[in-house]
Amino acid sequence: MKILLAVDGSPFTKRMLAWLATHEEWLTAPHTYTVLTVTAPIPPHAASMFPADELKAYYNDAGETVFKPIRKFTAKHDLATNFVQKVGHAPEVIAKLADKDKYDLIIMGSHGHGNLMNLITGSVATQVMARCKTPVLLVR
Repeated sequence: MKILLAVDGSPFTKRMLAWLATHEEWLTAPHTYTVLTVTAPIPPHAASMFPADELKAYYNDAGETVFKPIRKFTAKHDLATNFVQKVGHAPEVIAKLADKDKYDLIIMGSHGHGNLMNLITGSVATQVMARCKTPVLLVR
């Protein structure tokens, strides 16, 4: 199974990894993983104040900060893993990548605010589910 792990480095990402670790059936060889983190873009006016290489370094550093503990986790469990860092609106980027690369499943942590809070603010998980055809497994 081709699985996309959408991560942001929050405690909800850690909870998702803990869930994976306790379900050995997800850690077996037939599964391949892509770990995706999406960094929000710096507003264009502010971004224009910096050289392109500094912006690129900023986005790369933000991605690596999220990836560092996940790299340890995937190495410990010997998982076939690809790491992808993108810049943009997280729900849109996650959904587009999942559909474009034909993932079988997206796994992501969720805050679990509930329907009322999602109605008011929306959540990344809710928006991902609304934007793509790929099944989403939410870990709360």
